[in-house]
Amino acid sequence: MITLVVNGQKHEVDAPPDTPLLWVLRDTLGLTGTKYGCGMAVCGACTVHVNGNAMRSCVLPISAVAGSQITTIETADHRIVQTLQQAWVEREVSQCGYCQPGQILSAAALLASNPRPTDADIDAALSGNLCRCATYARIRAAVHDAAKTLGA
Repeated sequence: MITLVVNGQKHEVDAPPDTPLLWVLRDTLGLTGTKYGCGMAVCGACTVHVNGNAMRSCVLPISAVAGSQITTIETADHRIVQTLQQAWVEREVSQCGYCQPGQILSAAALLASNPRPTDADIDAALSGNLCRCATYARIRAAVHDAAKTLGA
């Protein structure tokens, strides 16, 4: 058994230690907001926070995060995430929406550490998150909007 703390709740997980966190989140815990994209940590669809840092859950073994604070997109009560989600809606960022949980969590990690990011900061922080619909300009604008709202 491995103990995971996900969205503030402790879970005892009976899975091999090398099981990717993504599959435990989706298949064991039923948290399907975290998406499977590439399985190689290059697309960012599986992004979650581990102790506040954006990490790719598709290649992260559960043994590496035992006891850590894991946050998924389902933590809608998180102020930064809620603000970003609202900015996403206002800027009409989502088209297919598949990559958006990973985009939002990467942006949330950025805003938590850098409340006034530049375009370059945003581009660098989200460079590992691919959007097949190519809404990058709207994503950047939404991050700026959220930063202004949070700083107000």
